[in-house]
Amino acid sequence: MITIINYGAGNLFSVEKAFAALGADVRVSGKADDILASDKIVLPGVGAFGDCMKQLKASGLIPAIRECVDRQTPLLGICVGLQILFAGSEESSGVEGLGFLDGCVRKISAPHEKIPHMGWNALDIAEAHRDNGLFVGVPQGSYVYFVHSYHAVPEDKDIVSSTCFYGEEITASISAGNIMATQFHPEKSGDIGLNIIQNFICHGQEGSR
Repeated sequence: MITIINYGAGNLFSVEKAFAALGADVRVSGKADDILASDKIVLPGVGAFGDCMKQLKASGLIPAIRECVDRQTPLLGICVGLQILFAGSEESSGVEGLGFLDGCVRKISAPHEKIPHMGWNALDIAEAHRDNGLFVGVPQGSYVYFVHSYHAVPEDKDIVSSTCFYGEEITASISAGNIMATQFHPEKSGDIGLNIIQNFICHGQEGSR
């Protein structure tokens, strides 16, 4: 069972629809017991870093999410769901993130580009992550859909599984053990996005890479 975590700050319907279209056993839930009983969890997020963390704290679900991460339950963060995996963000000074990953979230520095970064952009998949993890069967240069003004800057560059370019190099996705996340929206990224979601569904299964 895959649980999409409902804490009041995510594009839940579109994400659930994408998983269901692929035949996944999926549910949307804001209950800790459901999260803890899951084979995999999805942490969506839209809006500001601080607002997402405020709603996540109010939901009371952080201990369950931490326990899942400690158990090595595969987790997929989407958009701000990627950003809140880090300790904090320039967007919301003083607000603590989940802190699962070392690094920070910074505003995109692209003086000649419109902010937010909104629309389709090409992925540069890191060599170590090509044709494995989320990117099995995903061609280099595939286009995916972004809507964001901030991006993660991990301390460990090896966890950056893909980047894109928008005035500067931007972290498009990360992969760190059981934690995977995309700054882009796979559920809005057509067949390529569905391929990426399918790879998460299959993660850890026999024959997956």
